[in-house]
Amino acid sequence: MGGLSGLRALALAACSVGGLSGAAYSLLNSQSRQARSVIGTPVDAPLNADGFYLPDGSGPFPLAEARDLLTLAVLGDSSAAGLGAEVPEALPGVRLARGLAEESGRPVRLSTHAVSGARTTGLEAQVDEVLLAPPATAVVIVGGNDVTARMGVHTSAALLAEQVRRLLAAGTAVVVGTCPDLGAVMPIPQPLRTVARRWSLALARAQARELAGTGATSVPLAALLSPHFLARPQDLFSDDRFHPNGAGYALAAEVLLAPVCAASGVFRGRS
Repeated sequence: MGGLSGLRALALAACSVGGLSGAAYSLLNSQSRQARSVIGTPVDAPLNADGFYLPDGSGPFPLAEARDLLTLAVLGDSSAAGLGAEVPEALPGVRLARGLAEESGRPVRLSTHAVSGARTTGLEAQVDEVLLAPPATAVVIVGGNDVTARMGVHTSAALLAEQVRRLLAAGTAVVVGTCPDLGAVMPIPQPLRTVARRWSLALARAQARELAGTGATSVPLAALLSPHFLARPQDLFSDDRFHPNGAGYALAAEVLLAPVCAASGVFRGRS
């Protein structure tokens, strides 16, 4: 999910774009303060469990050389980093690495470069790190913070595509989970939640359009996950009520695993 500090900026943008009255402006501004007070500000950094994962489910083991190895990198924001996961085993990158190892029958080296709070403008630095030793496959989830920072959807999507092309040019297969639906975050009151939802879904569509034809795989996280989060918020959100918990990340990893396996040259159930 996106950052909290930008909710007021999102409210301001909604007012300016929509030409809302002073009363509507006051309402949205008040709602942004209310949402921030209810959700709070995360104080803990995401967990990290980078290393080698074996087909039998064991790991992580210290990073080292291994034979017949698959390499997997995770880039993006807090949704990619796994902020809100209770234990390292629940991190989305860990779930993907273990699933890929099991499906392929090969060890998988996981490296996480995602940064909580990152916007698409910060993706370039993450890609710079990744390209020091290009992995076989990269997973990217980014965009929520662009919404709360009111970055233009076309600008944001174009920046994403630019960095994805850099990864592809280095021989890395790329799977992008497009922007999650911020409208599933129930502590954001209406009508501000509707503004957040429309903006995040517009960004997800723009990201998919920009990535079409690049060779990257787009996975529509909002369409696939939002119904679950809306139906079971108490089960799928962490204590901050904004980021997913381990069960929420399990759902995300479940919809991403098949595309990651395909991008890595592994088909589910066979290598």
